[in-house]
Amino acid sequence: MDWERLADEETLEKTAKALKSKNIEVIVAENGNEAKEKLLSMIGEGSTVMEVSSTTLKQIGAHDAINESGSFVSLNKEVSKENDSAKRAELRRALPSPDYAVGSVHAVTEDGLLLIASASGSQLPSYSFTAKKVILAVGTQKIVKNVELGIKRIYEHSLPMETERMMKAYGIPSSVNQILMIEKGIPGRITVIFIKERLGF
Repeated sequence: MDWERLADEETLEKTAKALKSKNIEVIVAENGNEAKEKLLSMIGEGSTVMEVSSTTLKQIGAHDAINESGSFVSLNKEVSKENDSAKRAELRRALPSPDYAVGSVHAVTEDGLLLIASASGSQLPSYSFTAKKVILAVGTQKIVKNVELGIKRIYEHSLPMETERMMKAYGIPSSVNQILMIEKGIPGRITVIFIKERLGF
């Protein structure tokens, strides 16, 4: 499988329609810069934001904008101030639910299912329930035909690439310990920004 092939227009339109039928809003951006501007415009000034660890957000510049602009209250920044790893983990669990959880997914099926894999599970509660709103920036190469291919994409593509990143950064491999599947959203809560570029894992 070519996990890096961007979706064609017909597939993108079909997937967007399926997501919308499941109460998940869809925005399409031509490139990463446009996606960043659209994403930032959706977040109210002064809102609390949990920027879920995401290569896609870093690639489009949203990571720095969220954490350094001063326009929002970055919960990630509050956590990073704690030097002790155990206390930092405790603080992360104790943080209030954010106004916005911003991140990405590992696969989107053509019939509108979102798949997010995790080693720790730390980001999954905000996606599934605790965040008031969720914004997901997604390169269209992550669109797959069905759930089986979505899970295959996670293990064959996302996991090896994340392990490579983890080994460089921390000297430890990644793992898939939990997979969240979002079948349907609460109206107005989840927005997917599809980007017509190869971004993220």
